[in-house]
Amino acid sequence: MTREQFIALISEEQESLRRFLLALCEGDRMEAEDIAQEAMVKAYIAMERFVERAKFATWLFKIAYNTFLDHQRSGWNRRTDLDAAEQMPGGPCADDAFQYQELYEAIGTLPLKERSAILLFYVSGYSVKEIAKITGGSQLAVKQQLSRGRVKLRQILER
Repeated sequence: MTREQFIALISEEQESLRRFLLALCEGDRMEAEDIAQEAMVKAYIAMERFVERAKFATWLFKIAYNTFLDHQRSGWNRRTDLDAAEQMPGGPCADDAFQYQELYEAIGTLPLKERSAILLFYVSGYSVKEIAKITGGSQLAVKQQLSRGRVKLRQILER
């Protein structure tokens, strides 16, 4: 794969990748952006190992998912405390960040595997087979995670 091909493919997937990571990070835009950047750098470094038979988006999302897991395992978390948040300047779109806060919070209560399956299936539009490749699980496990995740989300959002 050439550098130009890589840039073209990344450009096509960048928005959905960032949306997926933003939801995984429960709406923490800074954390999601950091993970997205790190994942894209890792993908660029590993682009020679990309197998053309594989779907580029699935390969990229797997790298991003593993990068997210690495950040979770290391205890990396950049939550802004309330005092610092009060000092941050807000723009006309500041309230837009809270538009989906209830949904982010509900998704954030799900176990990681269920949260990932829900986001990849419903937000990013991946098939069960592709989700299994991204997360390293079986298709049966992904189906169970989707089912459990839907039930839990319904219960949380109905409260």
